[in-house]
Order: sequence, then C-alpha cells, then structure tokens
Amino acid sequence: MQETIWDNPRFRNWVAVARACQAVERALSQALVPLGLKTAHLDMMMNIHRHPGMSQQALADKLLVGRSNITMLLPQMEKRGLVRRDADKRDKRVLRLFLTDEGDALLQKALKIHFELVERIMADTPESECDVVGKAMNRVVEAVTGPRNG
Repeated sequence: MQETIWDNPRFRNWVAVARACQAVERALSQALVPLGLKTAHLDMMMNIHRHPGMSQQALADKLLVGRSNITMLLPQMEKRGLVRRDADKRDKRVLRLFLTDEGDALLQKALKIHFELVERIMADTPESECDVVGKAMNRVVEAVTGPRNG
C-alpha cells in the first residue's frame, strides 16, 4: 500500500497545530471586538509594553512581519491615543514606541481576555506538556527565521 502525505506524523500533526492556531486566533479576535482591538493591535501593544522604546523595525522583527505592516497600524493606534512615537535622541530617523496610559489600561483589559482564553483552552494540559509545546514551537520559529536575538 502506498503511503500518503497524511500518513506522515510530522505533516499530520503540523496540520493539527495550524488548525489549532487558526481556531485560537478566531476566538481571540472575536473576544477582542468589544475593546475595538484586532489581534495585530494586541500583539503590537504586548511587545511595546514588554519592550518600551523599541523601534518600529524591532517590533516588526519580533512580530515576524514587514515594517510596512507596523507602519500601517501605528497611525490608527496613535489616533486612538494608545501609542506614541518619539524620535530617537541619537538618530532622528528612528522612532521609539511607547504605550500611553490609555494604551496600557486597554492592554490590561485585553490581556485579561487573552489569559482567560488560554486558561480555558489549556486547563487540562500539565505545565510540563505546555513547556514541551512551547519549546517545539520555538524550534519551528528558529527553523523558519533563524535563531532569535532575544
């Protein structure tokens, strides 16, 4: 009997990972609607919160997107009063990103929603298994993008 691509456990399980990512992304997207946020906004805000003063390029690198994606979303977020861009003191071409107080307050609400979703999804998963999954997904990112700088 000829083996098919679906018989390969790497492929079959990768499809399961991709489907899980899509399902979680959809659920999170719907849960963020009342806050007027998209998952891309949340990703940006989480990273700016964790790394205040990061450049637009550093944010794009962390999110694995092009700088143009960031450049398109930042004006929307600035207009809402969530983010501010300050010129770098040494290089005026570089803009440093910071959350405003309003942005931080909204992020805290969004993180509560995100955390509750993750807790619901992973409630029956032991921490050791979560760590195994996390390490495997980090290896996937490194295989595609190269080793991370931090």
